[in-house]
Amino acid sequence: MAKTQQEIKELLSTELYKRAIKDKLIVVNSDNTIIQYSCYNKTKRRLQNPEEFVQSEAFLKLVYEYDYLPENISINESVQIGSETREADILVYNGSHTKILIVVECKEENINERQFQVAVDQAYSYAHAKAAQYVWVTSGIKDEYFEITSIAPVARKAISDIPKRDGNVKRYKYTKGEHEPAEGSQSELVQKFKSAHDALWGGGALAPTTAFDELDKLIFCKIWDERWRENDPKSKGQPFNFQIVNYPDDEDNKKAKLELEKRVKDLYEHGRKKDPEVFKDDIKLDKHKIYTVVQYLQDINLSKTNLDAKGVAFQNFMGDFFRGDFGQFFTPKPIVEFMVKAIGINKDWKVLDTSCGSGGFLLQALKTVRDEADDIYGKDEIGSASWKSYWHDFAEKHLYGIEINEQISRVAKMNMIIHDDGHTNIVTNDGLRNNYSIEIENRNLHFQDGTFDLIMTNPPFGSSVKADEVGYYKEYELFEKNLGITETKDRIADDNNKNKWRTSQNTEVLFLERCYKYLNEENGYLAIVIPDGILTNSTSQYVRDWIIEHFRILAVVSLPQHTFAHVKAGVKSSVLFLKKHPKELTKRFEETLASIKAKVRAEKGLDKDQRAERMLELYKEEVFKYSEDYEVLMLDVENIGYDATGKSIKGSELNDVAVQISEFISKVK
Repeated sequence: MAKTQQEIKELLSTELYKRAIKDKLIVVNSDNTIIQYSCYNKTKRRLQNPEEFVQSEAFLKLVYEYDYLPENISINESVQIGSETREADILVYNGSHTKILIVVECKEENINERQFQVAVDQAYSYAHAKAAQYVWVTSGIKDEYFEITSIAPVARKAISDIPKRDGNVKRYKYTKGEHEPAEGSQSELVQKFKSAHDALWGGGALAPTTAFDELDKLIFCKIWDERWRENDPKSKGQPFNFQIVNYPDDEDNKKAKLELEKRVKDLYEHGRKKDPEVFKDDIKLDKHKIYTVVQYLQDINLSKTNLDAKGVAFQNFMGDFFRGDFGQFFTPKPIVEFMVKAIGINKDWKVLDTSCGSGGFLLQALKTVRDEADDIYGKDEIGSASWKSYWHDFAEKHLYGIEINEQISRVAKMNMIIHDDGHTNIVTNDGLRNNYSIEIENRNLHFQDGTFDLIMTNPPFGSSVKADEVGYYKEYELFEKNLGITETKDRIADDNNKNKWRTSQNTEVLFLERCYKYLNEENGYLAIVIPDGILTNSTSQYVRDWIIEHFRILAVVSLPQHTFAHVKAGVKSSVLFLKKHPKELTKRFEETLASIKAKVRAEKGLDKDQRAERMLELYKEEVFKYSEDYEVLMLDVENIGYDATGKSIKGSELNDVAVQISEFISKVK
């Protein structure tokens, strides 16, 4: 597919292309449609051709990185292959133009593994015809390099890289602290992640979810290798482990693949020892698959790549995956951004998501604090130790998540690692279990009740917890039967009385109470997505009554029906913004209700409906005595910036609504 003008402008705005235009290595016409190379044959090409992006970058690398002279480089030169005449993408000559040193074959970014290998064979045919010494095949996303050891018959040997001008072939490409991979762009990362995943999946060789899981592990190894300064500072000057190393007389790269497998698994084991919660399973890929993924990832430095670029790249790649089999674990980004902006983030707060999925709320909270750091420190200090400490301390010590699905929990941890940490406080467990269970099973002592300043969450809907299947149901008031303002019976004190408990309860209802327990007494805030049934169904009146007793309701935002349709959830939902009542106030609510129930029961001649109406009347009278100026912001959002398929549309109301809620909350004492 032809490149758009926007894509061309983005390419030409990169430092590499700005330098090349300034040095007049390339000339681009005024409407950005034609590129002319200042090379041996002065070639002109159409810039919107997808392969031209790759070819032009390869040409510039040959000059700037490998030190070849532009007058010794020929682009799209005709090559005679038997009776056919074809065009070789790039040929690099020696100084006297008597010998071709390198054949470069360029393909567009999104070709698959099979197409890439066809390109390798094509490059060999050119090398054979021109008696070339080396071959470089590139898609811009993946590179393979070969030395031609025999022309008749043609024989090849894989090498780590083509040599620089007048240089020699090296066994490996990158060394720690001396020659390290360069940072990457957002689009490059997206394509690398996608291509590596597709190569693992292989049209069915692995299940897409398994391929995603295994790629996660290898990305972890890549980042661990890049952090050698923290993990193994004495290894400066040594080759990186997460790269292909070639060996003399290594037939079919057997030794290269075997040694690479050992090095990568060793990285994985070292990483697991420090962070045993991140990955519990071994790497399941064979040496061939590991070799393929390393080919995609070795030439990019994830640690040096811009945080936003690599974060968005991983989110985009992950988003495609989550919209498939695991859509229910993915809260759409516009909703996440809206909730975080509406409630506001303080870097000193302790923040939790009790069903964190892929970690969207936690990452948006981190982004908010990081953006705040950028504003405070300014351009000159961004990257300084104090700038990083401002937001990195928040990531490591203030962000917490619980996720019941181990695979998704692992993705959330990787998401945090990609964004420079906070992953050690994401645990795999049932978010409805008490904090003691989590502390013991996950060896994390930071999940105490009453210690969190903010909880943002989108709990699972539509399932129920059966009392006879869990051991924790007696910990929940909302598992009791005799709750609610209009319930005439008193609550049963004896936990062992079977009449006290419901046989089951909806998960979203229990998460309301679990969040309440986690929140602190002083300004503990909750932003939670709930199904509209909790707000409207008559059978859920007791839940609404419980919310009134335990929270100050700040705002209720009704979302359109299609909000979660593209992530496999069609339930009409709303967002509640709540502030936890102090225990003393909740106790006053409960005591008032008990007193009113006793008073109404003493009144004779009232039927059931009349009793309920009378209790509600008296309750309102008493409650409003100590709940003055109780205003709830009720908002109905129709345009959320995307349609039922997830496609973006203009006119989103979410930003304006978030500002309105934020201003309202700041005025509520």
